[in-house]
Amino acid sequence: MKPFNENTENKLNDLVEKAYDAEKGFKKVAAHVDNPRLKTFFNEKALERSGYINELTSTLRAQGMNVTEDDGSVAGSLHRAWIDTKAFFSIDNDESMLEEVRTGEKAAVKDYEDVINNYELNPAVKNVLLKQKNAIELSSNKADYLEHIH
Repeated sequence: MKPFNENTENKLNDLVEKAYDAEKGFKKVAAHVDNPRLKTFFNEKALERSGYINELTSTLRAQGMNVTEDDGSVAGSLHRAWIDTKAFFSIDNDESMLEEVRTGEKAAVKDYEDVINNYELNPAVKNVLLKQKNAIELSSNKADYLEHIH
């Protein structure tokens, strides 16, 4: 018997896919900013998302779920291309990159909340998702803070 119904499994795989997107996006943004503090922040966020991917996929596999071996989505690839384009045309590159990150983090929080609140999850998976969602919210708040000091 499968640990989750098909809809739940699809949503959980979407979260993993979006975590890959976020990891790649943070690396992309880090490559486009000039401020060393921002570069460090974005590289740390990329490493953090890599950890989320490992934690979530290993938790899901331990529950008996087949995790899709995808490393990002078409939408994520398009967003990273948008980051390249925006960086090329932006006058204040660092601020525009922070705005992209803030937008992405807020979307990630909504994705996590959707899965947590609307899908049947066992406690192990729910705890991982809650922990990661809370950390992403803190990251979003730090991005807000960094925008004001950069």
